Amino acid sequence: QEELVESGGRLVRPGDSLTLSCAASGGALSTSAMAWFRQAPGKEREFVGSITRIGSFTLYADSVKGRFTIQRDDEQKAIHLLMNSLKPEDTAIYSCAAGQGGPATAPTSWNYWGQGTQVTVSS
Repeated sequence: QEELVESGGRLVRPGDSLTLSCAASGGALSTSAMAWFRQAPGKEREFVGSITRIGSFTLYADSVKGRFTIQRDDEQKAIHLLMNSLKPEDTAIYSCAAGQGGPATAPTSWNYWGQGTQVTVSS
């Protein structure tokens, strides 16, 4: 049974930095690529970025490229989303996903999801 638990979301000001974490159990981190998605109120779930299991190759959405970084921490069995230069439009619930079965950018490609953590960017 895969379990993903996100943490780190909170209220921050525009321009601030924030790191989210996703703790994985049940073998998700050791057997699967993983990804971050986000969903703002009234909008569809949006791909943020992903990281492969072998080689830790990353892929990012254009909206976050150059500002966000995904890192794997195999010792801690976690992945992290390092977010810099945050903007109000980054406000959303951020969720991590595992168990990729298709294109990384499609939410339907991922079989396991965490409950999400709220990030609010506001002055």
